[in-house]
Amino acid sequence: MDIKEGRTSQSRVLEQRDDAQSAYAIVSHRWRDAQEVDYNEMVNLMEMQEGEREEVRQRSGYQKILASCERAMSDNFKWLWVDTCCIDKRSSSELSEAINSMYRWYENSTKCYAYLHDVDSPTFPTEQNSEQFGKFKGWPEWFSRGWTLQELIAARDVQFFNKEWAPIGNKRDLADTLEKITRISKDILVSGLDSGVRSVAQIMSWAADRETTRVEDRAYSLLGLFGLQMPMLYGEGKAFQRLQLEIIRSSNDHSIFAW
Repeated sequence: MDIKEGRTSQSRVLEQRDDAQSAYAIVSHRWRDAQEVDYNEMVNLMEMQEGEREEVRQRSGYQKILASCERAMSDNFKWLWVDTCCIDKRSSSELSEAINSMYRWYENSTKCYAYLHDVDSPTFPTEQNSEQFGKFKGWPEWFSRGWTLQELIAARDVQFFNKEWAPIGNKRDLADTLEKITRISKDILVSGLDSGVRSVAQIMSWAADRETTRVEDRAYSLLGLFGLQMPMLYGEGKAFQRLQLEIIRSSNDHSIFAW
């Protein structure tokens, strides 16, 4: 697993570590494609021309990485993992391994920083606000994304932050509100999937209203919740059907046929 060391100067970037043995923080966030910093840019940042390097540093995605590093440092973590710059997406094998390992990486993290880029208040929103979050059923956009579902459930300690990186609550203390937003029971939110009876249809219902940028990710983002692995075939258009077949092969839960 690639984890970025939590220092903002003289850092060892993207060093290989064992996620089961290392204490690390991990970031959960809404990608903003034009603003994110990828693996290649992070590794080669200091070798760029000054203008190119400054353009990268001005991106909100780069500022997000710096802020999360600072938070990790304040929490005494040596290691931080951020998906935008810790996966070399030029390598199909590395991307496939990362997607199939994603649930485990969040599950093994010591702390997960959930960054809510559209929350500007100093407190977590406990009621729907259609004026502020109208496009996302009245809640922050983070709750409308496909990948953040498994990240919310897998990570044991999820800390929420507003757009200024001020802490606004954690998963345990906000369990009642999170249950209202996600329809996931408090027991599962606090203690994980093993703590509550859940059917295939129930897990599918949690994901039903969530969106992903690529259609295949609607299936891939659910792999960890079902304990499955699949090869990544972007552009195939049949990832969800393959997921359904894998579920049928590995489970006798007939509720799958409702989807």
